[in-house]
Amino acid sequence: MTLQELMAGAAARLEAAHLAYGHGTSNAWDEAAWLVLWQLDLPLDGELDEMAEAPVSDEQALAVADLITRRIQTRQPAAYLTREAWLQGVPFYVDERAIVPRSFIAELIADGSFDAWLPEDTREVLDLCTGNGSLAVLAALAYPDVQVTGADISTDALAVARINVDQHGLQDRISLVESDGLMACTGPYDLVLCNPPYVNSQSMDALPAEYRAEPQLALAGGADGMDFIRQLLHELPSRLGANGVLVLEIGNEREHFEAAFPQLEVVWLSTSAGDDQVLLLTSDSLSALASPPTPLP
Repeated sequence: MTLQELMAGAAARLEAAHLAYGHGTSNAWDEAAWLVLWQLDLPLDGELDEMAEAPVSDEQALAVADLITRRIQTRQPAAYLTREAWLQGVPFYVDERAIVPRSFIAELIADGSFDAWLPEDTREVLDLCTGNGSLAVLAALAYPDVQVTGADISTDALAVARINVDQHGLQDRISLVESDGLMACTGPYDLVLCNPPYVNSQSMDALPAEYRAEPQLALAGGADGMDFIRQLLHELPSRLGANGVLVLEIGNEREHFEAAFPQLEVVWLSTSAGDDQVLLLTSDSLSALASPPTPLP
């Protein structure tokens, strides 16, 4: 059997099982390639065409078949099976204690998409709802002069984040803090990154098994998905520097966000998923939440 034949068979099994994707891949073929290459200890960024005819032993084929069976039977995201996820080409450890990292904010950090809004002397960065710490690590790598605080309410998630901070050698630049929202985050921060729980209750009820395998604390945002965000935007002005910036991911909840905060002046940032997944708020725009409405003439 060749590698190409092994991948084709794995992809066919995944396709027939009607799985849900979205934790690093979007279809059965890409998921099969990921799992096969990982199981065979082959580079995930290698040229598949060049490896297509490589022979695969019966023992290797059996190991791959077992892994594909686990993916189908458990309905767990592949990242929980491999204990590894990648964002912007950077590897991260992950397990069931933390949500699988997939934030579109990672793209914006890598592209420098919001750099123009940052204060010139940006030094303090907060990654709120840090999960496995991936955005905190990416921010520290992208901005070598900053100190990053990764905060999360979940001690389990913070234990996973600690693994990633240590593996990337960033112990001196990333501090991890247990915090219910901003409670333990005093600031002031020049940049706040936040991929919070924002899935509305109706969408939560419809989630496939792969997403229900993740900590619900990291997903559920209440009836309209805005519970955490309401508290965040109420408290953030006192923790944000004078020229500070919030970069906030809200997924598919733009309609609910705009209904909840009609007075906010928002900058929508473009990602591979479109122009309505991630938004930017400045300290000035956030002041609209604290200011009384302008009276009509």
